[in-house]
Amino acid sequence: MKALVTGANGFTGSHLVKLLCDRGYQVKGLVRKSSDLSRLKDCDLELVYGDICDRDILKSAMEEIDLVFHLAAYVELGLVDEAKMERVNVEGTRAILEVSKTSGISKMVYCSTIGVYGDTGGEIIDETFQRQQENFSSAYDRTKYQAQELVDEFYQQGLPVVSLMPSGIFGADDPHFGPVLQLFCQGKLKFWVGGDRITGIVHVDDLVEAMVLAAEKSQSGEHYIISTGELKTREMFALLGQKTGIPTPQELPEFLVRAIGNILDPIGRLFAWNPPISKERVHYLYDRCVRIDSSKARKELGWQPRSLKETLYDSI
Repeated sequence: MKALVTGANGFTGSHLVKLLCDRGYQVKGLVRKSSDLSRLKDCDLELVYGDICDRDILKSAMEEIDLVFHLAAYVELGLVDEAKMERVNVEGTRAILEVSKTSGISKMVYCSTIGVYGDTGGEIIDETFQRQQENFSSAYDRTKYQAQELVDEFYQQGLPVVSLMPSGIFGADDPHFGPVLQLFCQGKLKFWVGGDRITGIVHVDDLVEAMVLAAEKSQSGEHYIISTGELKTREMFALLGQKTGIPTPQELPEFLVRAIGNILDPIGRLFAWNPPISKERVHYLYDRCVRIDSSKARKELGWQPRSLKETLYDSI
């Protein structure tokens, strides 16, 4: 079986490549010429260099390919380059859908996000939920929603594609929350924000296992929420503290965090800098809550992720 992975050098992509190689797949990885390939140094795969919007490159990459795993994305919150994000997340997805439709692949697995459901207001939802939030919380939220609409449109046109909606992705080499966990384990994380924020999490290796299961077992057109479970940020640090003996960081008051976001936001715009606290990040911390139920993937795919505690402990 031959598989193409877009975004192969990324956090999730590299873990998927390793799993596919271990399972005996022949793997091609689409990467940019400027990509850091250190995550793939021990992987036996064929690299294809090119832009996600270059249809000629995509056509060449898909020759004799059975499965396409589309993971390439621009993932960031705060002050971002919205035009670049739309090009990668929306137009890049459109390009790979168009080429896949004419390439005779057996299935595509698309890595979406639970963010496509929007703010659920604390309601626990499953794949049948219809988005209620009329606006978008971020450019990432908007572009991933638009990309998901494209995926669903191409399924209606006959493309065999299945979508996975992961929650927060954790792992020892996580480039997003990983640095925070490293500071915590070093005893250097003295303060934190948004302790009541409820976060769904999944181990990156459990996520890529779900991707392969979806490729092998799922009916086309299906959506699967992929999350081990959820907990508050305060609970997360308490669990890590039980393992390490390090006390939970002191939480900054909400009014102060909002004030900092209001101050740093215009400074970031002025100097083309994405500050660690901005209005958008504050919105995600205090005003937006997406809660999900992943029982469908467990039931239909036989997906069996590790526990929340194991996911956190492995991440450190």
